[in-house]
Amino acid sequence: MILPVMMPPILLLIMLQVSLSQGRPENEEARHLHRPYHKISPGCSTEASAPIPTSTAKVITSAVPSGTIQILASGKLPSTGSVVSTLETAGHVTTQPLLTSAIPTPTSLLSATAPSPPPTPPSPSVAAKMVSANIFADPIATDSPPAVISKRKDHPAPRLGIVGTAPFQTNKFYANFFLGSQTAPTYLHPYAVAWAKGKGASASWGLAISHVEAKQRVFGQVSPATGAVNYYLNPVGIQSVCISAKELGSTTVLTSDLLTDFSVRINLRSNPQAQPAIQFPLVQGSGFVSAIFNGSSPLLQTGVFFKTVTRSTKEAKAGVTKYKLHLEDGTIWLVYAYHTKGDPLDLTVVNNGLAQAKGPFYGVIQVAKDPGNGEALYDQACGAYVTGVELSGSTKDKQGSYTLAFKKAGILLTTLVMFALPHHQTSFDNATRAKATNVSLQTTTKGTAVAVLADSWTMTETELPVNMGFLPWSPKAGSVSTLSATTKTFIHNIAVQEMSQNMLQQTNQNSMYFSGKALAKFATILMAINDILGDKALAQTGLNQLKVAFARFSENQQQYPLVYESAWGGVVSSATYVTGNSGADFGNSYYNDHHFHYGYFIYCAAVIGHLDPAWLRTNKAYVNTLVRDIANPSAADKFFPVWRCFDWYHGHSWAHGLFETLDGKDQESSSEDSMHAYAIKMWGTVSGDVNMAARGNLMLAIQARSMQAYYLYTKNNTVQPREFIGNKAAGILFENKIDHTTYFGTNIEYIQGIHMLPLLPHTPMVRTPAFVAEEWETYFGNGRAGKVGGGWRGILFGNYATIDPRGAYAFFASSTFDPSWLDGGASLTWYLCYAAALGGL
Repeated sequence: MILPVMMPPILLLIMLQVSLSQGRPENEEARHLHRPYHKISPGCSTEASAPIPTSTAKVITSAVPSGTIQILASGKLPSTGSVVSTLETAGHVTTQPLLTSAIPTPTSLLSATAPSPPPTPPSPSVAAKMVSANIFADPIATDSPPAVISKRKDHPAPRLGIVGTAPFQTNKFYANFFLGSQTAPTYLHPYAVAWAKGKGASASWGLAISHVEAKQRVFGQVSPATGAVNYYLNPVGIQSVCISAKELGSTTVLTSDLLTDFSVRINLRSNPQAQPAIQFPLVQGSGFVSAIFNGSSPLLQTGVFFKTVTRSTKEAKAGVTKYKLHLEDGTIWLVYAYHTKGDPLDLTVVNNGLAQAKGPFYGVIQVAKDPGNGEALYDQACGAYVTGVELSGSTKDKQGSYTLAFKKAGILLTTLVMFALPHHQTSFDNATRAKATNVSLQTTTKGTAVAVLADSWTMTETELPVNMGFLPWSPKAGSVSTLSATTKTFIHNIAVQEMSQNMLQQTNQNSMYFSGKALAKFATILMAINDILGDKALAQTGLNQLKVAFARFSENQQQYPLVYESAWGGVVSSATYVTGNSGADFGNSYYNDHHFHYGYFIYCAAVIGHLDPAWLRTNKAYVNTLVRDIANPSAADKFFPVWRCFDWYHGHSWAHGLFETLDGKDQESSSEDSMHAYAIKMWGTVSGDVNMAARGNLMLAIQARSMQAYYLYTKNNTVQPREFIGNKAAGILFENKIDHTTYFGTNIEYIQGIHMLPLLPHTPMVRTPAFVAEEWETYFGNGRAGKVGGGWRGILFGNYATIDPRGAYAFFASSTFDPSWLDGGASLTWYLCYAAALGGL
């Protein structure tokens, strides 16, 4: 979870510069002083390097059968970058994601009212609605957010260099280009790019490209208990190849446009009024980094330094000039230049760091790293470049599929080469799998990416959780509602007490996150009373109170009302506007954690609508607005960006909003990520939006696959480094590193528990029994769980029900159970029902 707020200045002064010349930091202890609340300096120096000389250096030029080779005198050591070994603390608070206030024992118990008349079922036309052929085609709605949500045109985060009209993406991979210094890296997987901005070893004003091998990783200290390192990370600031232009210099500005859920176009202009000297269409998984020139004069620069530069005698294909760069670090980079008019690219090597074109160039220059067997593939794919992605998908019963169709330009008859992540590879349909090659490159935190020669990919999921509802559920047993009479009686007594708590008070928090957790807690109790314990009258009494509690938010009367801001395009908490604190409510105003926050509200609304379908008529627009903010599927909705949080390339969401960071986007709570998908599924089901329900089912299946590869590790995991998988759970997964910690503390129950909460029916789908068993044995077995205090103990034993439901039930049903062991956003009623149902009690 992202928890932003400004840290005390003294902590921001604890900075370290780490050399990678030895492959790992010189002082491990120093690097983790005060961990996790300290920072390491950026990989690129903040001081501009001296300009690269323009006079010609000694270059030996000779002809070989394959082309013209230019050999440079060696001697310069290649730049190896720097690492950000700790959490970037600017904007992060240390609040635990638990409701820890003591809940007083109710002074009186609720009297059950007479049950209302049977709820009116949805109309036959809604019930009979079929899933569309493309579940991403239609918007949820296109009207303005409800009038109770006030509107404003300003936002505290400036939109640096963005060209176009809102809505704009806030949580996507390229956000560093319009935040802060605009120079922090953007991670494309497998490549990383960054605006050099005249700094670093190259002193380029262009776009710096890098790729990090597994051998360049830096590992943290080894835990004596697990044998696993507490983090691993990759260097930043390496400028292997920079694509620039002679026209760029100290007045250069960077702008971005065409911001979508999969892509962006970056423009480098010699001054704010000039036309772009270079345009870079950036898409995740691109086989090449491509640069479009329209008459400016190209420069190729490097901070790793040229060893040889070879121009091939033969064009790679008609109109495509090819160069091969051997760098001082031993890597080989291929450069392809497809000219659309004028002369071909003709480079003159000036010195170890600079090669420049003899004149203006019209066309596209493409750069790719050769892993040793990729040259023939790149020769085949060069000349075409990817500009975007169109997402489509469909579901039928338990079968689902989604397709990424790549938009392209350049030589249109050429097939694109794109890199697939491990979770793609294991779900490819047969046609896509046949187009995968044996060319691969390491990614920063997502294992090995494989090159696929195809203009589209189709991934399939064969176990959509269509039979999952509100009841306790497991992949083997399905939904379970049957409990013995004795068990029902015991749980009912507890349910009456929990339902008698002051619901209006507990849900009246100064935080959308904590308010949502409290609402979801009472919704779960209500569902259990109605659907499992069978007390319809008590459920009706509680439901009437829950409607009043929810109305505080649907009428926007909470402590910090929501606002729709049109600067970026979204519904945010007014907390930052009122307090000036960017980290208020976990950074909600800056688009942090929206899927966590709103997911709880959406789930609560689904339960209310399940128990009273008539309620949907007056509340559907409000709840749909929350869904649209986090999971709008269509560009036809002009109020919200498409898929703000969920990343259909990575297979999970990013929680990180409008804060610049050297390690890219990140997410802490994988379990709250899957919770929001479950909430969307259930709200779609209850509200009659079958396409929304289908999207939720598909997201859950994809998340189960991706999280078991990237976040939750069994001993058989082959995606993450073997040095790290002993941690069992990621902690915080960034685009560039994984740190087995949290933003709010380093206790093991915090780190593992943030990937457990909340416990809902979908939990066993993502957190498999095999994984839970290994995690429990590693950290909590042999009585160690009994040493965990506070609400984390209940979370641990709730998840323990996945492998030993009867043991978990005995824990929760014990006469010595302490209510303080419950997170205030969780209920004993639900934990008991869940464990009893799965345990056959």
